[in-house]
Amino acid sequence: MNFPSELKYTKDHEWVKVEGNEAYVGITDFAQRELGDIVYVDINTVGSDVAKDEVFGTVEAVKTVSDLFMPVAGTVLEVNAALNDNPELVNSDPYGEGWMVKVSLADAAEVEGLLSAEAYQALVGA
Repeated sequence: MNFPSELKYTKDHEWVKVEGNEAYVGITDFAQRELGDIVYVDINTVGSDVAKDEVFGTVEAVKTVSDLFMPVAGTVLEVNAALNDNPELVNSDPYGEGWMVKVSLADAAEVEGLLSAEAYQALVGA
């Protein structure tokens, strides 16, 4: 499994990549493997302020639907439109083309409270 060290992680299996005052959010390699083949991503929070740990969408796999939890408070600026036609990008490239949303950070300091790659690996027993 892949755990990029430049990302931050949550116990709910989301990752965050910060670029200035904005961040990309997606689900981890571990999460997509546990879910199986992703068939649909439903996110309708564009323009919304979403609190830390609030549900911002769902991801549907062949056998289950899982909530997506916002790792940091912010405003959803963009949803990855490529997932509409290719939800399998979450499986094939969870840290790249499979990102879920881009957010404007309400408080960049919240990122420091997230897990490092090493701490996340320990959490999932990898």
